[in-house]
Amino acid sequence: MRKLFLALLLISSQWSALPLFAVDQQQTNPRANVRSPHGPLARPCEDCHTYTAWKPTRSLPEFNHNDTKYPLLGMHKDVGCQQCHTNLVFAKAGMHCSDCHADLHRGQFGANCEKCHTVKGWRVSTNAVKEHFNRFPLVGMHAVAECNSCHKNAASGQFLGLSIVCYTCHQADYKTPVFDHVSTGFGTTCSDCHSMNSWLGAKFDHGKYTGFALMGVHATLDCSACHTGNRYKGTPANCFACHQKDFNGTLNPNHVQAGFPHDCGTCHSSLAWSPATFNHATFANFPLTGAHAKVLCAQCHVNNNYNLTSTACSSCHMTNYNSTTNPNHKTAGFPTDCSVCHNTVAWIPASFDHNKTTFPLTGAHLTVACTTCHVKGNYTALSTDCFSCHATNYNSTTNPNHKTTGIPTTCAVCHSTTAWSPATFNHNKTPFPLTGAHITVACANCHINGNYTTTPTDCYSCHKSSYTSTNSPNHVASGFPTTCATCHTTTSWLGASFNHTWFPIYSGTHAGKWTACGDCHVNSANYAAFSCITCHQHSQANTSPRHDGVRNYTYTPTSCYSCHRNGNGGG
Repeated sequence: MRKLFLALLLISSQWSALPLFAVDQQQTNPRANVRSPHGPLARPCEDCHTYTAWKPTRSLPEFNHNDTKYPLLGMHKDVGCQQCHTNLVFAKAGMHCSDCHADLHRGQFGANCEKCHTVKGWRVSTNAVKEHFNRFPLVGMHAVAECNSCHKNAASGQFLGLSIVCYTCHQADYKTPVFDHVSTGFGTTCSDCHSMNSWLGAKFDHGKYTGFALMGVHATLDCSACHTGNRYKGTPANCFACHQKDFNGTLNPNHVQAGFPHDCGTCHSSLAWSPATFNHATFANFPLTGAHAKVLCAQCHVNNNYNLTSTACSSCHMTNYNSTTNPNHKTAGFPTDCSVCHNTVAWIPASFDHNKTTFPLTGAHLTVACTTCHVKGNYTALSTDCFSCHATNYNSTTNPNHKTTGIPTTCAVCHSTTAWSPATFNHNKTPFPLTGAHITVACANCHINGNYTTTPTDCYSCHKSSYTSTNSPNHVASGFPTTCATCHTTTSWLGASFNHTWFPIYSGTHAGKWTACGDCHVNSANYAAFSCITCHQHSQANTSPRHDGVRNYTYTPTSCYSCHRNGNGGG
């Protein structure tokens, strides 16, 4: 061994004496024909190697691969030389990925490995993940799954054209006996229940896929509570299908005997089976208001009878109706519709709306006790005329005496419901309306001796004394008519005015020619007499010749009027 070492040392000292670079290596470099894994030697071996170890030492300069056309980056830094330089061939090592890396994708992605892989690691690059997202996003558990999980047997597997349907990869999971999706008829769309984060803890939107949303207690039940025997297909959605036992076993009230509908949702909710609520207004057409809202069901539904058809008050309150004495409903013939007087707030006190009858209550009638009018409990055949209740008032009245004077028994002519006294009589509704001074005249002034039935309506009947006692002019002597209204008004008896309609003294020739009635009516005691010649002083000697031949001409104070009725000279 020692001799071998000395021989190598001798050879080494001889090589070191040779120049590093020779112009003609065949002639000047005795190592030119030495077979070297590095190809033709370009530098001495001892620059990298030592006698103690063939591998390069740290104290000596190492070979810098970055000085070549293929820098070592990423994982390539840690790769042994012979993994790329097989058979120790260094000069002609390939620089393409495919020179070292077999194409496991069988040409499906081309020969450009850098498209998906990097020198930092063989696993797919960010670009590859992005490329995968364009077809099938890798999220959740898919992001950490090995490629072989889907791309079975990568050496001969399929990478392009794979189905993206969950069922393609998860058939075994779908057919698991733990939850037999096949027999239950579940769809093969796994995403309906499962998520990519975890295959376990699946969630099923019951409302979306079955039309039966799980709410309240239903949301907390195990599936098997309704889907007995692992039956998921064809499960009925009506309450009774699951709650028949509850329906049949309920005694308060007994649902079977009462004939309750099988629609449990009428009274029960999914929040809790008890307590139940029943909407009496919606389902029985009888709203429970007032005291009815607090009454136990059994008080109306006697003997558990919930098939009642009548909603009339009397169906429950006939006992109250028959036993009532104030007033006695039965004898009085009251209607059995209790709501006419009673309400659901309280049976007592009752109120009767008399305004809905033919005799509305107004004024003092509002405070009168019912029995005041409804004597002996008569509520059916009572007359609505005033006299039927007020005959005593009518017969006892003396101012005026209604009975003797023959005043009508229609009390409302003078009296009102506000108060019996004072009474008012509307004389304007009679044939003789009261105007002027007549309004303030006491009734007895005209209705003498209480005569209210045959009292005349002409003026003279009341004003005869005024007519006969008048001297200016004397109505009796003058023959004035007894129609007082010819000259007088009801405003005042004095200041009478007479319309001289039968002889024009206010127009024509006579207008402004006289000053007082006495100018023509010379006898104040007799206005029937008058004289024309008092003003027209014609002597008989002058007048008679001018009327010669006039028929029935005479010369008297009034003879002029016989022909000159219009006051004109021409007749």
